[in-house]
Amino acid sequence: MSLFAFMGGLETGLLYAFVALAVYFSFRILDFPDLTVDGTFPFGAAMTATLIASGCNPWIATLCGMLMGSLGGMATAYFSTRWNILHLLASILTMTALYSINIRTMGGVSNLSIMNAPTVLTPFYGLAKAVGMPDMFLRPLVLFGILGLVYLMLVWFLYSEVGLAMRATGANRRMARAQGVGADWQVIGGMMLSNALVGLAGSLYAQINQAGDTSIGPGTIVIGLASVIIGETLLPSRRIWVRLLASIIGAVVFRMVTQMALEMDVLGLQAFDLNLVTAVIVLCALCLPKLKQKVFA
Repeated sequence: MSLFAFMGGLETGLLYAFVALAVYFSFRILDFPDLTVDGTFPFGAAMTATLIASGCNPWIATLCGMLMGSLGGMATAYFSTRWNILHLLASILTMTALYSINIRTMGGVSNLSIMNAPTVLTPFYGLAKAVGMPDMFLRPLVLFGILGLVYLMLVWFLYSEVGLAMRATGANRRMARAQGVGADWQVIGGMMLSNALVGLAGSLYAQINQAGDTSIGPGTIVIGLASVIIGETLLPSRRIWVRLLASIIGAVVFRMVTQMALEMDVLGLQAFDLNLVTAVIVLCALCLPKLKQKVFA
């Protein structure tokens, strides 16, 4: 694998690490299978691209992308908790609706270019140029810094009183209610936080690739879930901060393995084989815990 391909894989892995954290939060913390991320990922990208194209400050546009993602999560959680709609069905309905909303957000087009427009990375490009750092090193470095900050804030939150109440709700909702915890509000708040992270990932994706695109959504949940499973297999632990770190590592490993598979000439794989490679890696990730259990039994 060339250095350029390696850095590209690392960059994409760090980007999808935000999704992995979000998926861990909804699946493991809240015990809420959520497919909304396939819609909120391009929603964050669409909102950010639209605002940046209209001349908005990129940092404000990024926050708006996060906000739009959180609203998508809130809709799914509201339908599920208020109207007792099955969580999977509620998330599918929200995801389906967001496809049309994303196109409307970008003015009726499925792809909106923000080429040469200022982004959150623009100031760092100038700094990197001054020290002679190539862009392929800069983007992963910036993503690593943002991801590290999000990780620390998420660990702090989950160890706080509100975070502990949210974890209790996911572990046993009936017992949480008996202890006076507003379980429905905890689910809504947790889903908003989870999809805000997905919206942030979509926002950063749009700014790195200089375009908002509605086609980037399908398969996001698969990548996030595979990252969580790979991380839990590689770094098993009962501690929350370790599990969150494992999700990040899993996202990077997943993307690097995908990149390596596509780069191996002996397999004869092309870019259009990405979905096939993704499916195989996800299948292997799902089988890993069982295989590990048999080997070390």
